[in-house]
Amino acid sequence: MRRPAKTPPSGRRPAKPRPARAPAPRPYHHGDLRRVLIDAAMQLVGEGGPEAVSVREAARRAGVSPGAPFRHFPSRDALMNAVAEEAQRRFRAEIEAALTDAPAGDPLGRFRCLGIAYLRWAMNNPTHFEIISSRRFFDHDRSAAVSSDNAELIGLTERLLAEASSAGQLGMRDLKQVQIAGRALVYGFARMHIDGHLPRWGVGEADAERMAADILDLFIAGIARPAAPAAKV
Repeated sequence: MRRPAKTPPSGRRPAKPRPARAPAPRPYHHGDLRRVLIDAAMQLVGEGGPEAVSVREAARRAGVSPGAPFRHFPSRDALMNAVAEEAQRRFRAEIEAALTDAPAGDPLGRFRCLGIAYLRWAMNNPTHFEIISSRRFFDHDRSAAVSSDNAELIGLTERLLAEASSAGQLGMRDLKQVQIAGRALVYGFARMHIDGHLPRWGVGEADAERMAADILDLFIAGIARPAAPAAKV
């Protein structure tokens, strides 16, 4: 027979089972929280552009409390400056890798490799390129790392053109004009790609990199010394 349920003493309610205690939050351990936050911000830029970056969202992506990042980045501007430095570092690494495979004895060919690497990285990373090429998202003048990388890339371009001139590869003597014209060409094409102008000129996405190489070759053909005519027999 089933035993009758015990009646609690008058005035007392049956004891409710205690809810299971939630496990204590595990402290966050990471060797380089700053690095993780920058990577999270870089992902945000890639997904939604520079406007998508916030310290709070970077913290959420990194798996830390909203206040944790402020030891490294006291403001959004500080985080954006770090993002720009990382983007510039990757941009420079792309160019250096391209020059590693370029022929050492052909400075004009190396100049072409630099231009191709510039265009390839800009087109494959449009939101990151927009950050380092625009003054709207961080203070260029206060970023020593970005300024230093920019100066070194400019210096590299100057050296390659000077070497090409000394080797008799150039038909123009004003190297500053050549340098600025080359910069305007690659920057302008990259901006046309980022701003969505290329389809208006009949250049689809699949053809953009090929067109970039073609216009760079057209530019180089214009600054190169014309080949000497073949001797008449």
